[in-house]
Amino acid sequence: MTVILLRHGRSTSNTAGILAGRSEGVDLDDKGREQAAGLIDRIGDLPIRAVVSSPLLRCRRTVEPLADALCLEPLIDDRLAEVDYGEWTGRKIGDLTSEPLWKVVQAHPSAAVFPGGEGLAQVQARAVAAVREHDRRLALEHGGEHGEEHGGDALWVACTHGDVIKAVVADAYGMHLDGFQRVTADPASVSVIRYTSLRPFVLHVNHTGTQLSAALRAAPPPKDESKGDESHGQSEGEPQNGPAEVVPPSDAVVGGTTD
Repeated sequence: MTVILLRHGRSTSNTAGILAGRSEGVDLDDKGREQAAGLIDRIGDLPIRAVVSSPLLRCRRTVEPLADALCLEPLIDDRLAEVDYGEWTGRKIGDLTSEPLWKVVQAHPSAAVFPGGEGLAQVQARAVAAVREHDRRLALEHGGEHGEEHGGDALWVACTHGDVIKAVVADAYGMHLDGFQRVTADPASVSVIRYTSLRPFVLHVNHTGTQLSAALRAAPPPKDESKGDESHGQSEGEPQNGPAEVVPPSDAVVGGTTD
């Protein structure tokens, strides 16, 4: 199963240099609305089966045009909400840099707990749990009882927030949370992770280009053992055993992908 982690478009708090956190009513600015509309061209032609969103307004506004174009009803999941920054919420970023906790967030985020809010380790745990749960649900819906292991694959969108995306990507990389500041998630960027029964594969990080298509084809169905070594309709002269046909979708191609 493959998730497109979409950060909301640029918000009014982004341009004001304010840490919005879970503040109510923070909407997209003009550029953010353009970014939301642009998602139709960027990813609207992909076979997206579901859209899941943070409950916050800026995320709901971001996915509205895409969901309408795809005729999908966004599912709201509180576990994809912004970090609860507690007493830091609503403050200027420039003022926060002088706080002692700022250095902890930068160098040792796994130990960072925001005063009156939550810790970044809690954020990672809830967000990863949400993504994997939706992945399992979609695997069953589109792949049957055995999910992706037996050919089921689905592409879906999760619209959430910068630090949440960075935490999920760090988990997919097998990276300690203390390294998550090495990951970038700009407004309206997409990061793509394909989850398999063995490991996740990170396909894109912080993609802000015009179209997202590379490496997002559905995983190939498993070889039908009853047909032995038949070429499944390939014509003479075509490769009979390319990596996509012989390597299980949960395994990496030794030497790198070839297509």
